[in-house]
Amino acid sequence: MSLSTVLFLASIAFGQAAYLDKKEVTRPTQTGAAPFLAATNPAPFGATRSFVANAPLETALPIAGNAQNASIFHLMGQVSPYFPNPEHGSRYPTSGSGVSKFGVALASQVKAGTAGNFTGALSFLNSWSYKLGSEILVPVGRQELFDSGVLHYYDYGHLYNTSTKIIARTTTQDRMLKSAEYFMAGFFGLEWTNNATLELIIEQQNFNNSLAGYFQCNNSNAPVNAGGNNASTVWENIYLQNATKRLQALSPNFKLNVSDVYNMQTLCPYETVAFGYSAFCDLFTYEEWQDFEYSVDLSFAGNNYFQSPTGRAVGIGYVEEILARLQHHVLTTTGTQANLTLDGNERTFPLNQTLYFDFSHDTNMAAILTAFGLTQFASVLPSSGPPSPNRSLIVSHLQPFGARVDIEIISAPQPVAANRTAASTNCYTQGPVTSYIHFIINQRTLPLGASFPACGNRTDGWCELNTFLQVQNGSLAAAQYDYSCNGKYPAVPYGSLTNGVPQPKSG
Repeated sequence: MSLSTVLFLASIAFGQAAYLDKKEVTRPTQTGAAPFLAATNPAPFGATRSFVANAPLETALPIAGNAQNASIFHLMGQVSPYFPNPEHGSRYPTSGSGVSKFGVALASQVKAGTAGNFTGALSFLNSWSYKLGSEILVPVGRQELFDSGVLHYYDYGHLYNTSTKIIARTTTQDRMLKSAEYFMAGFFGLEWTNNATLELIIEQQNFNNSLAGYFQCNNSNAPVNAGGNNASTVWENIYLQNATKRLQALSPNFKLNVSDVYNMQTLCPYETVAFGYSAFCDLFTYEEWQDFEYSVDLSFAGNNYFQSPTGRAVGIGYVEEILARLQHHVLTTTGTQANLTLDGNERTFPLNQTLYFDFSHDTNMAAILTAFGLTQFASVLPSSGPPSPNRSLIVSHLQPFGARVDIEIISAPQPVAANRTAASTNCYTQGPVTSYIHFIINQRTLPLGASFPACGNRTDGWCELNTFLQVQNGSLAAAQYDYSCNGKYPAVPYGSLTNGVPQPKSG
């Protein structure tokens, strides 16, 4: 059995001095064999495995109610620092976002002396100023992508054909370009341009781009797709009632509402990834951080996953590209946001690579999982809570900063047994050469049988490739791209939609 395709340290030793002649000096230094950890790693190792802390950020904060000594930085949704699909790395907040507007307004009042005197846990605000930038990667974001490149080299370096130069794809947005460049440097080294060419797809209105599918999907940015925001607001007004009263008591001259307190909570991850520490983090209890995570889950569920009328449509262009790669053909026609100019040419949409690297955004990655029809993430999360610890859709696990989705194609000489958990189990069953597809999200297997019964209940989470392709035959039609993105349909309450498309047309 072999891994055939994946779609998606500097150490200098100083030893004893030696004298070299000119021939030895000019001789190329021998490089060792490329690793293939995806095939050779014997993990998991059980409960005795070592724990490695998340560094260099200061994450060991005293959080009220944290009886299990767990990390609140694993509860911050899409702004969680990466912990073990690629998405861009940790960054500054979006220009004009609620958290940046609040930060600027608060700092302005503190500077002008109109915010009054903060006391207790909020006394740091008396000399606080808003110092965050906008949108570009922060230093740990660069590290996340570099480390991701190194990790992927250890997993898949063996698959790279050193006599070739591959095409990798990203967008023209600065953090997307930089994320791709740092990843490539981690995978190939600083001379990565000898090994790969970055194809930059324009990320703005009126340009087809599957890596930022929302730009060519008008309704994804319209009020008909506000269900997630609405649901998150409902939950914020429930879980932050106590925190708002608690913090208001420490700021007698500065009126705080729930939205302000939510923005304070959001400043914690942004300041942490920017500066290494934030005094906003331990203003909240562990339960309130669990509830914050749930607020992000609600937002993604209603804006990007199956409770969104454009969930499938935003991601379907990328699904169309993956299916084309798997079936070894360029696109000759498309009814989606896939860029036919690029995807119709093997020079810009190659079909013979063993490694493919694409770089996208958190919300786009959520839509891609929806467009594939991974219904294990389709259950409606109640906006009134409480958050179930057993829910499948947890954005901190699926789309943290630096997230990645790896899709492996595995070729076996015979069909592989569906259950190989017993040491005595024969790995193979009778039959011909068989190929499988394996989805890995943030270093964890996504069991395809949980969404596609035709894939079977396999303990490895794989699906026979031919079966997967048959399941995906209907994905383009299921996305209803034109109607979802451009049609006229009413906004419906959050939870009314469960399949990532609008309600059926009446009449």
